[in-house]
Parts: sequence; structure tokens; C-alpha cells
Amino acid sequence: MRENVLWRKQSSIVMILADVLGIDTEKALDIFYSSNAYLQLSDDRYRLNLMSDKYIVEDIIKEIENK
Repeated sequence: MRENVLWRKQSSIVMILADVLGIDTEKALDIFYSSNAYLQLSDDRYRLNLMSDKYIVEDIIKEIENK
């Protein structure tokens, strides 16, 4: 069940990211899967899964800007 909830959260994050950046979902997937947020969402120690999807998107955008 946890995996299903996490998959839905990731999907929502990708859709929001695509909308905010004005890009297609394929590009948003590439950005998401190469982000620290993706790694942290997959690791329970960070508890990032408790944060809102919009917060996580903001974190990904900050990460992009700092590269």
C-alpha cells in the first residue's frame, strides 16, 4: 500500500512540476528522477513524503536554479 501512495504522490509532483515550469510531463519526469527530492522520497529517513507536493516542487525548482 505504501508504494501505491508514494507512486501517486510522485505522479502529482511531476504534474505540478510540468505545469509550473510550462514543460511536458516527459521532461518533468526527467527532472524529477534526477533530483535529490526523488532520492529523499524513496528514503524514509528524510520523511519528505510528509511534505506537501507543492513544497517538494518548490524544492526541486530551487535545486534546478542552484545547478
